[in-house]
Amino acid sequence: MLVGLLMVAAPAGSMRLSAIIADPMWEQPGPYLVTAMVLILVGATSKSALVPTHFWLPGAMAAPTPVSAYLHAAAMVKAGVYLILRLAPALTHLEVVTIVLSVLGAATMLLGGWRALRQTDIKLLLAYGTVSQLGFLTAVTGLATHDAVLAGLAMLIAHALFKAPLFMVVGIIDKKFGTRDLRVLSGVWRVAPVVTVIGTLSAASMAAVPPLYGFVAKESIYTALWYAGGWQRLLLLALVAGSILTVAYSWRFVRGAFGNAPGAPRVAGVGITPLYWLPPALLLVASLALVALTSPLEEVLRAYSSALPETGEGIHLAVVPHLGVPLLASALTLALGIVLCLLPRRVSLVQKALSPLTWASERMLDVLDAERGFRRILRTVDKLSIVVTPLFQRGSLPYTLGTMLVVLMALVAPVALTQSPLPSNLVLFQHPVELIVLPVAALAAIGAARSRRRLRAVFLITVTGYSVAVLFLVAGAPDVATTQVLVETAMTVVLVLVLRRLPLHFSRRPLRIGAWGRWAIAISTALVLCGGTLYAADARYREALGKGLIEPAYEIGGGHNVVNVTLVDARVWDTMGEISVLLVVATGVASLIFVTRRERPIARVRDLDSTRTSIWRRRADADLPQNALDFDARPDDVTGGNRWRTWLSAGLTLAPERRMVVLEVITRIAFPMMMMFSVYLLMAGHNLPGGGFAGGLVAGLALAVRYLAGGRYELSEAAPVQPGFVLGAGMALAVVSGVLPVLFGGSVFSQVTPVVDVPLLGELHFPTALLFDLGVYLVVVGVVLDFLRSLGVQIDLQQEADADAR
Repeated sequence: MLVGLLMVAAPAGSMRLSAIIADPMWEQPGPYLVTAMVLILVGATSKSALVPTHFWLPGAMAAPTPVSAYLHAAAMVKAGVYLILRLAPALTHLEVVTIVLSVLGAATMLLGGWRALRQTDIKLLLAYGTVSQLGFLTAVTGLATHDAVLAGLAMLIAHALFKAPLFMVVGIIDKKFGTRDLRVLSGVWRVAPVVTVIGTLSAASMAAVPPLYGFVAKESIYTALWYAGGWQRLLLLALVAGSILTVAYSWRFVRGAFGNAPGAPRVAGVGITPLYWLPPALLLVASLALVALTSPLEEVLRAYSSALPETGEGIHLAVVPHLGVPLLASALTLALGIVLCLLPRRVSLVQKALSPLTWASERMLDVLDAERGFRRILRTVDKLSIVVTPLFQRGSLPYTLGTMLVVLMALVAPVALTQSPLPSNLVLFQHPVELIVLPVAALAAIGAARSRRRLRAVFLITVTGYSVAVLFLVAGAPDVATTQVLVETAMTVVLVLVLRRLPLHFSRRPLRIGAWGRWAIAISTALVLCGGTLYAADARYREALGKGLIEPAYEIGGGHNVVNVTLVDARVWDTMGEISVLLVVATGVASLIFVTRRERPIARVRDLDSTRTSIWRRRADADLPQNALDFDARPDDVTGGNRWRTWLSAGLTLAPERRMVVLEVITRIAFPMMMMFSVYLLMAGHNLPGGGFAGGLVAGLALAVRYLAGGRYELSEAAPVQPGFVLGAGMALAVVSGVLPVLFGGSVFSQVTPVVDVPLLGELHFPTALLFDLGVYLVVVGVVLDFLRSLGVQIDLQQEADADAR
């Protein structure tokens, strides 16, 4: 379906369905558009459980009944029918496609109704009834004519209003009587009369018993098909047959759920409060009210169907229909449906005789039974994956990355090689600084690839990142350059923390032929990407968007920093998604490190027992200088007044050989300045380089410096809160900033700037974008704090435990 939508969106020049449908290309559709429409309808019919993909819907009934009522009566399964209705103006030019849709819908209606008649679970009975009704709706709406779509819309509403109460009634019965088996349920009507009335009237509407709204909708369908003439009258015969089955399984539901089951004891009386039956009763009342509101409803529905071509005499939604063939078809439907109701045993015998299980071979069943065929396809895919997966998933990161890059080259290189020569107006450099920075970045990248030591490789990769930041700065993007520097610094800290649990050197070098292969893949990928970038830059056919964002950034967003205004206003939804990804990444990293419980109490210095609290402590009999054990003899060093004589409040919790007084002094001086600078970046980001992301990174780096200088207890003193709380607070602020404009009459995430008159300070502006930026700030701080606690503190604890075990 996605491929089909992209195929029709490309020539239409828009991703909006309304624009795609209104495009003149549908007036003379060729094989391309027919193929695209078929692909779209494959997804739509699968979503609405049409043959041969009908088998998934009954299996989805394992959900709680209220969920089933929502998903299978009105919401999820109607998505396919909704898409067909939206595509109706285009389908009017594709008659073959409409015929196929109607045939599939009629077949689904007959199959679903036939299978519903043999179900003993009343919820499964309704499930197959839903399959049947979805086929009914598709067969009608797929015709894409004025009358058919009008009648289909009426039936769409009717189905939601009678199927949702029925599912809720099933939930009440299952909850109160402990079973849904119609062979066991007996005498429910005596102990639950209100529920019985609701279920019976809803089932009667499903069976199209006059004068209920289900009858009004179905009668309009019969009328539309009859007066359309041609092959649509044959479709009418199939739908009448399906409606006869609908009457039969509606009666089977009522009799099985509320009647007296032969040989079964009556159910015990239970109390059913109005809280149970009031929701389905409200839906039933809405259905009954539509009987008196058919004319206003018809006007509403015609607002959409009027754009489609007329094929008959025109229909009207009416409780009292005109005499004619459609009314005769309705009477015949009820009469033959009642006959089936009176002959349940004979119907059961016919079903057993016609069932493929009684006469078909296993191979034939794989063809005739869609579910068995689907399972067979899944087994084939599983077997194929067992053969293919070991070829590519070997547990080697270089091998996996190399495979991805080779596939990338295989897709991009042929396109690049078939293009014209490189652009003639190629500019090698725009600033002299680039001649210095680019060789440095290239040498650092080569050195990282050749390095045997992990730490050296990390620092060389950081050099390449800083070089990119310099290029951003030269190109006139100080905001992006600042963020790049901060991200590279934060990633370096994280990687250094991770390296503590990894060997000092990389694993042994591969064979020379393998090394040459890696270099070949790397160089080829670089050439392909560079060539593709040059071609893409030369293929620009529109003016760059940057120039057009400067004035709107100030006039609409109220800021001079175009980058920040874009992130927190124009593309705020993208930023919302990005901070959500950050939150998920932090949670994922923590879940990998914290084997058991994540949210442990934060140990503060004042809570410590001075004995055996030294981080990186060794066993008492280890070869350790005597002054390293003096800490155990002076409890006041940690919990008493002496701790204020140190540069860091938790500095004495470190063993002496792990302390650096110079680093502690620098941290004591730099930490407040870094935190103030982070707040400045947050507040000034709307007009100057900065913003919540950059400010959050600076604050996170300040916490990292405290941890590196004073250990885990120093981190607890600097941030005595759980990372999850900070992450949650940031996301909550971001969401509130999106909802707040709605209270002022705006849309979600629109810009609202309340003005507060403060004495001495004058008018202060508080845009909602600042609140969102504050949320970003807290999320970034929470992510860094989570990394420090998982990759830093938790690894410290693991290393200490390993040392004690030795």
